[in-house]
Amino acid sequence: LLYLGPTSFVFITLIPQAGKGWLSRIWSNCMCWWMSVFAVSVPYVNVDYSQSAVVLCLDVGFSMGRSPPGVESSFDLAKQLVTMFVQRQVFAESKDHVALVLFGTEDTNNALATGEQYQNITVHRHLQLPDFDLLEEIHFKIKTSIMEADILDALVVCMDLLQRESVGRKNERMHIAVFTDLSSPFSSDQLDVIISNLKQTSISLQFFLPFPLHHDESKEPGNGPSGDRQRHLFHGKEITPQQKEGIHMVQKVMMAVDEDGMDDVHTFRDSMEHLSIFKKIERKPMAWPWHLTIGSGLCIRIVAYKAVTMEPLKKSWATVDAKTLSKGDIQREVVYCLNDDDETEISSDEIIQGYCYGSDIVPFSKVDQEQMKYKHDGKCFAVLGFTKSSQIMRHHFMGTQALKVFAAKGDEHAAVALSALIHALEEMDMVAIVRYAYDRRANPQVGAAFPCIKDKYKCLIYVQLPFVEDLRQFAFASLRNNKQHIPTEEQLSAVDSLIDSMNLVQDEDDEVEDIFKVSKIPNPQFQRLFQCLQHKAFYPDDLLPPMPPHLLSMTERPREVTTNCQAHLEAVKKQFTLQDAGKKKDQKTGHELFRDVRNEEPSTKKTRQGDDETEAFSLANISEGDITKVGSVDPAKDFQMLLKQKAANFQEVSQQLQNRIHEQLGMKGLQYYEKGIKCIVVFRRAAVERAEVQCFNRFLQSLKEQVQGGPLKEFWDMIVQENISLISSDEAAESCVTPEESKQFLEYNKMPEETAAAAADGGDVEDLFDMM
Repeated sequence: LLYLGPTSFVFITLIPQAGKGWLSRIWSNCMCWWMSVFAVSVPYVNVDYSQSAVVLCLDVGFSMGRSPPGVESSFDLAKQLVTMFVQRQVFAESKDHVALVLFGTEDTNNALATGEQYQNITVHRHLQLPDFDLLEEIHFKIKTSIMEADILDALVVCMDLLQRESVGRKNERMHIAVFTDLSSPFSSDQLDVIISNLKQTSISLQFFLPFPLHHDESKEPGNGPSGDRQRHLFHGKEITPQQKEGIHMVQKVMMAVDEDGMDDVHTFRDSMEHLSIFKKIERKPMAWPWHLTIGSGLCIRIVAYKAVTMEPLKKSWATVDAKTLSKGDIQREVVYCLNDDDETEISSDEIIQGYCYGSDIVPFSKVDQEQMKYKHDGKCFAVLGFTKSSQIMRHHFMGTQALKVFAAKGDEHAAVALSALIHALEEMDMVAIVRYAYDRRANPQVGAAFPCIKDKYKCLIYVQLPFVEDLRQFAFASLRNNKQHIPTEEQLSAVDSLIDSMNLVQDEDDEVEDIFKVSKIPNPQFQRLFQCLQHKAFYPDDLLPPMPPHLLSMTERPREVTTNCQAHLEAVKKQFTLQDAGKKKDQKTGHELFRDVRNEEPSTKKTRQGDDETEAFSLANISEGDITKVGSVDPAKDFQMLLKQKAANFQEVSQQLQNRIHEQLGMKGLQYYEKGIKCIVVFRRAAVERAEVQCFNRFLQSLKEQVQGGPLKEFWDMIVQENISLISSDEAAESCVTPEESKQFLEYNKMPEETAAAAADGGDVEDLFDMM
């Protein structure tokens, strides 16, 4: 190594010849030493901050592909693990850089390969962000070979790759994950140098093996109980001597790097269970700095972070051409046209927003919308007052997030002041009521700030509270009013025992353990989406795969709870017996009621009505016996059904309908007006059919006097528009109203100005009381 300055070096290397063992060992040691020097000797570079650099080292040698019939090979399992790891990084939008190194390949492609050194090792993918291309290459292109390679040489290549390609980036962590069955021979001459370099460069290491590894085994392979423990663990066969030697090499490396290094040695099967869950999208904490104010004299610098928030599904869907899958081939144009015969096109400048106020449209321009917005002073976290924590109901918590509020970093005065406030709230069992606004564009909220004191930190937790419009006040009848619904003591005791048996919190030795941690359960919607996206990326023409069992079991009841509650469920079942109430008389199925009789063959013989239980009933026949008066849900239909009954009194039934019409008008709403119009139309038709013309005409004349020119003028306009007038003599001979009088009836009568004004004033007062 020739030193030329603080940033310049010239490397003079010796190329060893094949077969020279001592020269090969010198060369290997020099390369390991050079990597450690190079890692710390290049100053003055631009730093690109990323999170981690990970190298996946996959064994593709001959032994990895061997397995008994019907058993997955070690290579298949290892490839699944590598795929799972990469896809987790892709869907989590991780900033970690990932590289892939294969050892045991037929070809050689790495920076250290010279002569016979570091052969059959290929850098398949250099350090870069993982993507779908890497997933496809792993899935379709990577195969096993008939060659073998030295696992320690592969480890050196991975270390060299990390050192070379991490220059210019300050990685928080450098990591190597090795997937192998330890069947390939290796040389341990440079093992101590590798361990030294792993420690010096702070590179973490993991091994994934097809069989479990016990760190308490004896040091000599095959001797004592350790040999018995390792028997019949690998494809039903004894572990080979070469694998036993590899096991002790792994133990030596992992224990030398870290005292707890054996915790980073995993089996393929166990790792699949953890990696089958897609990694959540990583979010950097975004601080919201501002001031907590109490009145006008106290101001504390704070910073808030989102502790809990609703994670939206990222809208990454795009409309693309079905053949080319390109967004550029699709162009979207929005055209506005008038609803006329020519469909006249108009520009967007000629369009404004309109608010539907009943049947009217209230125009609102962009200027109006801007002026209508709630104006405030911008960011705000002001304490309005304090109240007992018992006054804040848990079911009043709302919003999509909870904020943790800390003192500003580095501000000692703010830390002392906020700490005093938090401890005071905790001791007095009180909370602060806060006015919160994220910025000038956001509407302000009112929420509660709760004290939170932990061993490592203390803060306020802010939760939004509802306004009066957000509350839903519903009144329901008490179940205790009905003596049949009052449970017995045995029933109450059975339900209490069931609740206790389904407790999701275990309290043992003053330690509380939650056996169903909701915060640890990934969102099944995200997991299913990522699973389908990955499948479509690999097999675009195939159907989507079924829901995997581990997704279905995420929100299932824990097994121990299911076991504990079985006996109590049986007790509840005995206390709350279900009895068959029997079929109602003439009860028919939906198929029988709504079947299409047009395509049915005519019956050769019809039974007399009421003679047989198999008699065909229509929906109308069933409904007739249930209706006794004109109801408020569908008064027009009730009126028609009552008139079909033999003992129906037209005067009485029509009076009930008139009362319902007046009730609809009292509601003052377009939907009620439409229901009233429907009732009048049905009333008029029935009056003509039953020769009760005078009854309808008297009603319509009385209705006109009530609604014309007053607050119900809109309803009378609807009557005129529907052309609902008096029944004339042309329609029914019983009528004494001429056709000319019937037409004139729909014209407005001029009302005296004083009367009209009084009616209008009365209407305004009535509307005002309705609003109040």
